[in-house]
Amino acid sequence: MTIRVLHVASELYPLLKTGGLADVTAALPVALIEQGADARVLLPGFASVAAGLADLRPIARLSRSFGAPEASLELGRLPGNGLPVYMIRADSLYARPGNPYLDAEQVPYGDNAQRFALLGWAAAQLAEHADPDWAPRIVHAHDWHAGLASAYLRAAARARGHAGPLAGPHSAALHTRSVFTIHNLAYQGIFPAQQFDMLGLPADFFDMHGVEFYGQLSFLKAGLYFADKITTVSPTYAREIQTVAQGCGLEALLKGRAHDLVGILNGVDYAIWNPAHDDAIATHYSAAHMGGKLRCKTALQARLGLAQRHDAPLFGVVSRLTEQKGLDLLLGALPEIVGRGGQLAVLGTGDASLEQGFARAAQQHPDAVAVELGFDETLAHAIVAGADVMVVPSRFEPCGLTQLYALAYGALPLVHRVGGLADTVVDASLENLADGLATGFVFERFEPDALAAAIRRAFALYARGHDWRETRAHGMQQDFGWAASAQRYMALYRELT
Repeated sequence: MTIRVLHVASELYPLLKTGGLADVTAALPVALIEQGADARVLLPGFASVAAGLADLRPIARLSRSFGAPEASLELGRLPGNGLPVYMIRADSLYARPGNPYLDAEQVPYGDNAQRFALLGWAAAQLAEHADPDWAPRIVHAHDWHAGLASAYLRAAARARGHAGPLAGPHSAALHTRSVFTIHNLAYQGIFPAQQFDMLGLPADFFDMHGVEFYGQLSFLKAGLYFADKITTVSPTYAREIQTVAQGCGLEALLKGRAHDLVGILNGVDYAIWNPAHDDAIATHYSAAHMGGKLRCKTALQARLGLAQRHDAPLFGVVSRLTEQKGLDLLLGALPEIVGRGGQLAVLGTGDASLEQGFARAAQQHPDAVAVELGFDETLAHAIVAGADVMVVPSRFEPCGLTQLYALAYGALPLVHRVGGLADTVVDASLENLADGLATGFVFERFEPDALAAAIRRAFALYARGHDWRETRAHGMQQDFGWAASAQRYMALYRELT
């Protein structure tokens, strides 16, 4: 029997992207289809989503609109691969310019609870045959924005008599089962308790054993508590979030559901991230023909106004500029890079203090440091292609995609041993170099001297051309495609159905 699965999320590349979530929701459903699933996606009708989908047609009016004058479901497809995508049309909630979550002052929209409650509720409606031609057997919700989907599914099942009072996370005899994926536990969708009544959930769902979280309402906790299975995006992160250090206040719940929690590593869509046919970079290249890598470096130096030096190791950063991403640590280590004759190219936006700190460094060292504030997908590809080293020094990192892109493009990742970074990068220690296992540089302690030492080791290896090329080639041979991860998700779906 073909498994019908609905992925529920707020972003989908190339329609809308603020981070790695969009890359996952674009690639995973396609990989599942290749494994034999019937996969579709549900998105809010943000302006770029409505403009980017092809062949949109109305499917159903929604009986609840969470404050919008009206709300409806439409079905279209993603141009390029034809992926079926449902869109919630509720223009007063979604059709806003700029960031999908924040206003012009970078403050979360005051009606975000309504906007994303509608997303979860619409997912449950599709499970109840809102589309008469298709209904999912699995609702797979991603991050806090979709966290209420499993709560609405549970409420509907209970109303039908399929599940009793809140006796625990497992629901009996549910036709539609739910999976909730944590992409980043730190973002939890917290709202005032007064907004609970607006959700239309049973009163006893606002409880410690439910959506209540320290007197407030948590969309993320709703997903964690009510979903039949929980996944996160790397095996190491799945272990880490069950500890006080990285559990964000939810470690007891996660530890209690350890038997339902699995870490499945994210993958890379090599149709998009492959230097052999990436039209966003200056010149194509591959592990067998590396000449284009140096031309990409030269083009990046010219694009960013850096000194045209082939012998200067070029360190790249494509990231949100936040403390979570460890960019405060990197800012402190900049003298180690510049003082040794290296260069740094930074693309990102985030905390004002970090933006200002990197901008000051670029003013002080215009030949060696370049900073572009904002996000530019083409420049992101150019930095990964042109860099010798990609720096991902995250405090915590559920999976991380940048280091996987870096491996594919022959830019050695320099990472903190945490989460998915620990699962995907092998340190260039003497033993690993001798055994041909090394793919990058890993530092253990999240401290300035540990990062500085890793940077020095990168310079040392760069000076040994043969070893550098061998390590780079080994990194480019790694396969982090979606096929293996999709097989694991399919096994999980089969277990549920």
